[in-house]
Amino acid sequence: MTAVLPVHRPGAAKQLPPAGDVRSAHDRFAGPARRFLGLVAPWLVRGLVGLAVAIFLLLAVGPHVLGYRTMTMLTGSMAPEIEPGDVTVVTPIALEDVTEGMVITYHQPIGDRSVVTHRVISVEQGPDGAISVQTKGDANAAADPWTATLEGDTAYQVRAVIPELGHLIQALRAPVVAQVLLYGAPALLAGWLLLTIWRPTATDEEDRA
Repeated sequence: MTAVLPVHRPGAAKQLPPAGDVRSAHDRFAGPARRFLGLVAPWLVRGLVGLAVAIFLLLAVGPHVLGYRTMTMLTGSMAPEIEPGDVTVVTPIALEDVTEGMVITYHQPIGDRSVVTHRVISVEQGPDGAISVQTKGDANAAADPWTATLEGDTAYQVRAVIPELGHLIQALRAPVVAQVLLYGAPALLAGWLLLTIWRPTATDEEDRA
């Protein structure tokens, strides 16, 4: 028996696969999936890198350059204006500029002298020029059970509130997340660079078509 093999002439078009060929269907779906991944992955990496850079600038660089401080609200005493997990941005002001109605951050004069962010409800100036304030949380029924004498030359007034950022900061400090970021971020960056270098050009796509 003699077998006859098809011979393609130079420049002749290749025979198309049968309509029911599984490879043809796979190629139809794999091509768009690769293109979609190639478009989405770089923007995803850029977004993650941009978010990380923005948080770093806000928390690490900004306070040294612009002089503000950031605090994470741990309780709901100032809700709904400041919810637990929100980050407050505070700036220094002169003690004599502290007035009723301001929301300030200071060390409470009792217990462990932890930081408190509450609204000023009264201000008193002593004979020696010391400024004492009484404060109250907006969500609390009663005023704070102390009168605090502000120390130093400046007080810190709340200027802005960034919702939920404190929860993200706490999550990033978790050991598992820290390890993922330590090894995952460089991997994502390397993948983005590889996609940028090896992404098919429009000419390559036309040639394959």
